[in-house]
Amino acid sequence: MSTATLDPPTQSADLTQEWKALAAQLRADSIRCTTAAGSGHPTSGMSAADLMAVLLKSHLHYDFDAPHKPNNDHLIFSKGHACPVLYALYKAAGAISDAELLTLRQFDSRLEGHPTPEIPYVDAATGSLGQGLPIGVGIAIAGKHLENLPYKVWVVLGDSEMAEGSIYEAFATAQHYGLDNVIAILDCNRLGQRGPTAIGWHTEFYAARAQAFGWHTIVIDGHDVRAIHDAYTEARAADKPVLIVAKTEKGHGVSFTADQPGWHGKAMKPDEQEKALVELGSPSGDLIVKPPLPEDLQPTPRPENREFVAPAYEMGTKYATRQAYGDALKALGAARGDVVVLDAEVGNSTFSETFLKEYPHRYFEIFIAEQMMISAAQGLTIRGSVAFAATFAAFLSRSYDQIRMAAVSRATLRLCGSHAGISIGEDGPSQMALEDLSMFRAVHGSAVLYPSDAVSTIHLIKAMAERDGVSYLRSTREKTAVLYGPDETFPIGGSKTVRYGDKATIIGAGITLHEAIKAADQLAGEGIPVRVIDLYSVKPVDTDTLAKAAQETGHLIVVEDHWAEGGLGDAVLAALAEKGVALAKFTHLAVREMPRSGKPEELLEKFGISASHIVEAVKAA
Repeated sequence: MSTATLDPPTQSADLTQEWKALAAQLRADSIRCTTAAGSGHPTSGMSAADLMAVLLKSHLHYDFDAPHKPNNDHLIFSKGHACPVLYALYKAAGAISDAELLTLRQFDSRLEGHPTPEIPYVDAATGSLGQGLPIGVGIAIAGKHLENLPYKVWVVLGDSEMAEGSIYEAFATAQHYGLDNVIAILDCNRLGQRGPTAIGWHTEFYAARAQAFGWHTIVIDGHDVRAIHDAYTEARAADKPVLIVAKTEKGHGVSFTADQPGWHGKAMKPDEQEKALVELGSPSGDLIVKPPLPEDLQPTPRPENREFVAPAYEMGTKYATRQAYGDALKALGAARGDVVVLDAEVGNSTFSETFLKEYPHRYFEIFIAEQMMISAAQGLTIRGSVAFAATFAAFLSRSYDQIRMAAVSRATLRLCGSHAGISIGEDGPSQMALEDLSMFRAVHGSAVLYPSDAVSTIHLIKAMAERDGVSYLRSTREKTAVLYGPDETFPIGGSKTVRYGDKATIIGAGITLHEAIKAADQLAGEGIPVRVIDLYSVKPVDTDTLAKAAQETGHLIVVEDHWAEGGLGDAVLAALAEKGVALAKFTHLAVREMPRSGKPEELLEKFGISASHIVEAVKAA
């Protein structure tokens, strides 16, 4: 750990005054825009104003006229509620006007209450605390290990979010990948939402934690602009990730807000604003600062794209869809140089390791840190990679907020959850994802896919690579028969009808489709022809095929390896209701009791989703 000082001072008094004048403007504009909005967080930004002034003026290498220039630095405001000072920084850079600044939080403004990438200088939506640093680490992985560009990733953290576990996952990952291009700035202003933080101004505690993860740390007075400049200079030259712990005051610069409780999320009234602006020296607000420009560098070229060659499988042979996921990644990796893969230390079970063996430089092991994995995938995607991330489906639930926030960012995630449902067998209920379809169906703009064989898995993974937004594929642990030939197609939003009949329609996906086929074949032998639909696309769902089946057979039987809530059954009913289709009879076979360890076939039978239960449901009608 070091403490940044300049002795003797190496910067001119003129530059020091420029930093201070800019900081005063940033504070004033944070107050002005929140007062105009009647809401927001001026004091959370006021603590960071000196940090942002020195950064913008002297250290952020960024071309605001070309926000997508490859070698621009990145600035991520993890403490997203403090965005008034970020928007004030954009104004100071000439990127937005004063008139736009004063539209903060208005319905038709892109300056929302927390930043989103609707603003071209924002990489990711923040505001759900603890996510900015992990996303920044993902961006830094791209710069260091794929693009070979020297840009820096600056992440502004609040001290309250230092209680989030995802921060420490990011600390560990940055150290593991040697990310000397990450510089985190901790705005340690002592006060959280309802009062003091757990650690307060014990800056040495934060430094010790980061040091334990192998980071270089610098502790400074966050209102001493010379010390800030020296810390940034030292950080840019460090050979490891850096945490700058800056002791600051919430509401700094105004006597009645500085280090005062009760101001979190509170805008000043007009008369308070006038008093505050006078205390700040009545800044003119017309300072425009052009930050240093980055070197004009291009990333290391990716391999040229080639034709995608799908793996071949013989119909009738048994092959697990989780293994086909690995085959699909390998095929994609050969066809596209922008494909990268992440896994959470289960690559030998998800079969991500198939890609690792072929393309180790495009594979990133995140270990048992699922929140970090999702954020890293988002960060890599921000830099242009087509990132796939996988773990056991059950464990994706702990990263649901990262997934939700990716949708808020209008980001693209491509996720695979393996070992889903009771069909995984002996591992027991802690490993059985029975909520995942519901979880992903609720994500805005998501695609939820559940292939039943190797061929459909290959096609759906390829489709995910070509789709924007959040996509989720549920894979199966057990080997299942290959149902389709190489010429079949599987568009997202489609389905397959694999048996035809008019007495009832059985709808399944994954393991339950195979149970449905067994049941249909038994019923056909008894003179009861039924239809079977492979609903491989759970969202968007093939409403037309479902409506046709409802109208022609009258009875729909949905069978799924999932809780009854939120999965296939709800997807089918919602689609038919929206289309206004009357349904004569509906039967829903799903897991309704807490499962236990056992052989897959025992569990399917015990919990009511086996072929025998499907046959019984058809006959009961």
